[in-house]
Amino acid sequence: MLRLEPAVFVKSAGRKRDFIRDDRPLVVFAGKSNVGKSSVVNCLLGRKNLARVGASPGKTTNINYFLVGDRVWFVDLPGYGYARVSQAERERWGALMEDFFAESERIRFGVQIVDGRHAPTALDRDMHALFAGCGCPFAVAANKWDKLKKSEMEPNLALIRETLDLGEDVPLLPFSAEKRTGRQELLAAISAWV
Repeated sequence: MLRLEPAVFVKSAGRKRDFIRDDRPLVVFAGKSNVGKSSVVNCLLGRKNLARVGASPGKTTNINYFLVGDRVWFVDLPGYGYARVSQAERERWGALMEDFFAESERIRFGVQIVDGRHAPTALDRDMHALFAGCGCPFAVAANKWDKLKKSEMEPNLALIRETLDLGEDVPLLPFSAEKRTGRQELLAAISAWV
């Protein structure tokens, strides 16, 4: 299992020239602005506020690098799909993502975080295509799982798998950053590749 200590925030990169490029593998986290991406990173690392969690969506505007166990980078990408930012800022985020995924050979594992309560959006499908296109193994974490009724759980998993057209080889994990549901399963999936 991946060693999680120490875990430290190292850098926030807003431009291609600021990306960290060394021989350590990258584990990349992506999701919509309001899906709880930073909360998932904090949950995995067993920390409350290492990745900044904002009161409103859209707080992660750069690519944030966290060094985990002195041997792997957890990379928190900017959230996508938040409407309350300027068109220029959305375009900056888009260009940043294009630059980042252009260097995808360093990505060892991807974690796409979706809202387990709803069908994935067109932007979720676009992010899925980026992960699939770079050829790295990845998992989908259906966050906010604790908000579902028991009768909604299986149908929602089926809907997410179908909407994203996930192959059987892609783990789809029920997850709750609040309740820590799925934490061990996601850590095991990551550990298999780093």
